[in-house]
Amino acid sequence: MANVYITRKIPAAGVDALIAAGHRVDSSVKDRVLSPDELTSALTAKQYDAVLCLLTDKITAELMEAAGPQVKIYANYAVGYDNIDMKAAKKLGKIVSNTPGVLTDAVAEHTVTLALAIMRRIVESDAFMRAGSYTAWAPELLLGSAVRGKTVGIVGLGRIGSRVAEILHHGFGMHVVYFDVQQNEEFEKSVNATFYKNLAELLPVCDLVSIHVPLLPATTHLFSDTQFALMKRTAYLVNTSRGPVIDEHALVRALSKGVITGAALDVFEREPVLTEGLGALQNVVVTPHTASATVEARAEMALMAARNIIAVLSGAPAPQQVPYPPEA
Repeated sequence: MANVYITRKIPAAGVDALIAAGHRVDSSVKDRVLSPDELTSALTAKQYDAVLCLLTDKITAELMEAAGPQVKIYANYAVGYDNIDMKAAKKLGKIVSNTPGVLTDAVAEHTVTLALAIMRRIVESDAFMRAGSYTAWAPELLLGSAVRGKTVGIVGLGRIGSRVAEILHHGFGMHVVYFDVQQNEEFEKSVNATFYKNLAELLPVCDLVSIHVPLLPATTHLFSDTQFALMKRTAYLVNTSRGPVIDEHALVRALSKGVITGAALDVFEREPVLTEGLGALQNVVVTPHTASATVEARAEMALMAARNIIAVLSGAPAPQQVPYPPEA
């Protein structure tokens, strides 16, 4: 029997799996993001063998050292793991796992929903109706953009980016182009996609750009003034990856000046705070980091995180262990 700490309330499936495996589970009584001091206090209150953490928890070298050597695994309840100091995890011998795959469809569906919402001006139309502004049908009332026949650019061809491309190509008749660190000829055949070796060549041909890259030093502010200037004035941008991939001050400028037509975001550079001016724009749709928020996906995430912990505590490898960074 081992001690497991969960940093926030998660779906019961994960907790039940840990208990069924014979482990003692403590969870934060505060259903909110814990401050660094609160998290440190929680993890030093007793000796824990595993921690199930969330993307909003900053798992730093200092925190790992304070939590003690007995902690074998930090199981991240997310696909991304930029909240965890992986160099420190490697140095201290901590296993880190994530939850890939189980939320692919949920995030892809949300991405497509955001694309349709901004291109067809759904949020504006809803507000227009609720305000009592609709008096009669008009030929040019709230005109949006057609989807069929347009070109979508996928930036980052992982599981989610690939699924978004499949939905938009097969379901909506969009042409697919993509940019990634490597070419995928099998994917190209499946959706008749075209590979671009660099972002500068891809952006000018896209009517819609969908971002699906991890947050790395190389992808921070991947989109800024220079990139927006390369896009069509009629283009739309969707981001369900990580907020800091976009320079939001530059995005506000681009949307305000008509450099691009619209944007839809589920993640934010200074999350949970909106960059000044962003929330006032009519040509942007925002959702509160809920791309994976389906009952099914969140329950599977909890189960996957729990199974990684159960495996490690039984002496087996974590099925979804995150690889350590290479030596510098």
